[in-house]
Amino acid sequence: MEQLNAISEKFSSLAWGIPLLVLLIGGGLYLLVASRFLPFRLFGHAIQVLRGKYDDPNDPGEISHFKALTTALSSTIGMGNIAGVALAISVGGPGAMFWMWISAIVGMSTKFFTSTLAIMYRGKDTNGDLQGGPMYFITEGLGKNWKFLAVMFSVFGMLGALPVVNVNQLKQAVNDIILIPNGIEVSLNTNLIIAAVLVILTTVVILGGLKRISTIASKMVPSMVILYFVLVLIILGINYADVPKYIALIFTDAFEANFIKGDAVFGGMLGALILLGIKRGAFSNEAGIGTAPMAHGAAKTDEPVREGLVAMLGPVIDTLIVCTLTALAILVTGVWETTSNNGVTLTASAFQDAMPGFGQYLLMICVFIFSISSLFSYAYYGTKCMSFLIGAKRKHYYNYLYILSIILAATTPFSTMINFIDGIFAFMAIPTMLATILMAPRVVKEIKAYRKRLKSTKL
Repeated sequence: MEQLNAISEKFSSLAWGIPLLVLLIGGGLYLLVASRFLPFRLFGHAIQVLRGKYDDPNDPGEISHFKALTTALSSTIGMGNIAGVALAISVGGPGAMFWMWISAIVGMSTKFFTSTLAIMYRGKDTNGDLQGGPMYFITEGLGKNWKFLAVMFSVFGMLGALPVVNVNQLKQAVNDIILIPNGIEVSLNTNLIIAAVLVILTTVVILGGLKRISTIASKMVPSMVILYFVLVLIILGINYADVPKYIALIFTDAFEANFIKGDAVFGGMLGALILLGIKRGAFSNEAGIGTAPMAHGAAKTDEPVREGLVAMLGPVIDTLIVCTLTALAILVTGVWETTSNNGVTLTASAFQDAMPGFGQYLLMICVFIFSISSLFSYAYYGTKCMSFLIGAKRKHYYNYLYILSIILAATTPFSTMINFIDGIFAFMAIPTMLATILMAPRVVKEIKAYRKRLKSTKL
């Protein structure tokens, strides 16, 4: 296990360096400027689209704008918000949260462009069904000469869609919150039992396809966000006097980098802190990675810009709201300084500190819902990638790999799983961002056309 962990750590470090940082953040800033800050200027219009004002059941696609967003959010709102934030703070201190915010703000433009392209250049799979996602907008938008990028995305996409972090941290939460406090010895057998339960739940849902996944996600995501929001507000209310201090600390520590543990990846400690924040931000909201466009590409719409506007709300909900709530809960309770825990265990400590006796059990409910909804959506992403590579009729073979990964994740250390996914996400981002930057002028042209249509119809 130690050797496996060392290999995964080297893999993650190799993938995450200056080139990828420039591609994700530099590329996102370019898209933001190219769109003339459209994500911010049309924020209100995006809410109207999400609420269904422009829905037309006769439009091409499979699911509504709302279901597309909740399906995408059911994968992004998960352990990135609970375990990922806790890991970022335990390694980089409060300042890591600031760089996660920067990642989300820039990620709004990235999500807008990638999801707009997912509708502009939808392709058909071998069954003749309409599909969206980076592999399709690369082949349909850039042509056959760029298909190698689509293949690269799909290969890494199958691995990136494996739910190894969610399963690993759900298992950890069950162990730390339920089993150990009740005197039950944690062993390989108990971990395998947890894995077996997850396999059964996941199999029942994913065999129903996208429509079943999106229907369940549309019901689970809003409720889990509200529940988590209320619980953290209670924690912040109990510690209200400390909230302003820690909000200020997030800003001041962002440029001091006096807390970060481990090797500086580049340019000293500040560079390492920035990279940590961007990495955890990417893990949380997946902007630029390419998973969300696969869900948004299935939306019922013939207006690409509308789906792009809905998609850009993802980083706002995921990182600017949910991740910030987690960070403040950890900071105001002081557990980040008094324990050596990280991941979901650190967040559980914060809930237990604020609400002794029952806080961690309430978190367990949130963790369970977060993780289960993510399991469903990731399975959809993985099958789409396999479908592109070997045909829609054989995409079900991915489910066997998916189930095997659940068992593997439940019996493997957290650090190994998070390093593996970090590295895979990096290699998914390369084809997604390169293609998006190359086709950005086409999206800008589509923006102008859409705004003209909007004014002419007075919608």
